[in-house]
Amino acid sequence: MSRVYLYILLMAGVTYLIRALPLTLIRKEIKSPFIKSFLYYVPYATLAAMTFPGILSATDHLYSAIAGFAVALILAFEKKSLLTVAGFACITAFVVELFLR
Repeated sequence: MSRVYLYILLMAGVTYLIRALPLTLIRKEIKSPFIKSFLYYVPYATLAAMTFPGILSATDHLYSAIAGFAVALILAFEKKSLLTVAGFACITAFVVELFLR
């Protein structure tokens, strides 16, 4: 059991270092537009990379997952609220799933 605590402590340390090092090492303002835009989009890209595989495997059929994802994309591009996007995506996946059974 003591190894589990060691692993948790190690993960906490790595997580802390990842967050603290940029604050301590980079003191000047970043002037490069490329680096600024890169750092701006990293959270969105990471979230998309973590979420997309889960979307495709969340339902019994791939088609219902794709339909829900398509509805979510359309509503998101139309700048609808998060609750609206998520709700209609879930409803779409549910209805398509009903037809595929």
